[in-house]
Amino acid sequence: MNSIEITNLGKKYNLGSIHTGTLTEDLKSFFHRLRDKNEEAGEKEFWALRDFNLSVKEGETLGIIGENGAGKSTLLKILSRITSPTTGEAVLNGVVSSMLEVGTGFHRELTGRENIYLNGTILGMSKKEIDKKLDEIVDFSECEKFIDTPVKRYSSGMYVKLAFAVSAHLNSNILIMDEVLAVGDMKFQEKCLGKMGDAAQNEGKTVLYVSHNMNTIRKLCNRCIVLSHGKKIFDGDVDGAIALYSDSASVIRQHNELETFDTEGIHRMEFLTLDFLREDNASYKRSDSLAFLLRFKSLIDASSLHIRFIIRWEDDITLGMYISNQFDLKKGEIKNFSVSLPLDKFPNGKYHLRLVVSSTNSFGTHSDLGRCTKAAHFEVRDDENAYHNMPWNGWYWGAFLGRTELESK
Repeated sequence: MNSIEITNLGKKYNLGSIHTGTLTEDLKSFFHRLRDKNEEAGEKEFWALRDFNLSVKEGETLGIIGENGAGKSTLLKILSRITSPTTGEAVLNGVVSSMLEVGTGFHRELTGRENIYLNGTILGMSKKEIDKKLDEIVDFSECEKFIDTPVKRYSSGMYVKLAFAVSAHLNSNILIMDEVLAVGDMKFQEKCLGKMGDAAQNEGKTVLYVSHNMNTIRKLCNRCIVLSHGKKIFDGDVDGAIALYSDSASVIRQHNELETFDTEGIHRMEFLTLDFLREDNASYKRSDSLAFLLRFKSLIDASSLHIRFIIRWEDDITLGMYISNQFDLKKGEIKNFSVSLPLDKFPNGKYHLRLVVSSTNSFGTHSDLGRCTKAAHFEVRDDENAYHNMPWNGWYWGAFLGRTELESK
């Protein structure tokens, strides 16, 4: 059973405009307008999240990583019902306990004990149910000495300890955490990670955890997604997500949103985005590979699909093509494919990449279901331009025909 089901979720902000969702921000915007400082910004749109789809199973621990501004906190705020989406929907099957910043849900004038009861009541628990959990929460928080002190006198570390203890021990099915453990000491962080892991494995709770600390992501999560520019660009194993996110492995430099055309006028397939996986994608050597993530969606149930990666050189000359292995997709299914194309046959020059998705029937013939004429641009620049007389093969519509594997992410 899925604890969380997100479909086509999007969140748009009108930069500088009123109705941002909070009175404070609306007043700031209003006075900026009076001072004529925000006329241009008021007309701009910013999508913090766009076309976001995600399913999270019960008892799963999902890591969420990405650069600042990628949309991580916006996603968690929508799931926590702090803000509403512009498009799509998020269905949560269970009671949500969220901790998005230090002291979320605490009343500063109340004591630690009173805040425990306040939070439990908000989650729908009775006083008797909270009484049973009280000693366990206080013991875990390591704040017993200060439990009857107003929390406004707590340090940030004490805030985190008590807030986490409350979130982890009260009767919630879905636990949402946003980087708050960074405030606590290392010993308490280990304690919290152990508790979250236990909550998922033994209590069946679903955990969503945002962090820039890759060690804690690796220790806690059994699945991880990477966000970039408000979109999910990776969904899979933790090591693969960290490798993509890590500066030492790959930095997403060029992010292309793709337009898909169908020769028959029927919209059946969509190439969504293409992201290069290297720091400087301006030029390559022939010893390099053209590595990228391709996000792809099918609008129909389709089998025996393959993608042709057609390489166009200089003045639209087809140098050659790579053909992927076959795959199947269900209607509405979105796949992230990791692709690597060797460049050893390429002469120096400028190129663009054309994408075509086809379906092969039982007779071995194929029909094109969608194409993107200019998905990406790149350049090959090598000191040794060792491109001599590569034989032209008219059957391939180019000088070579290669095979490549689509690694699903």
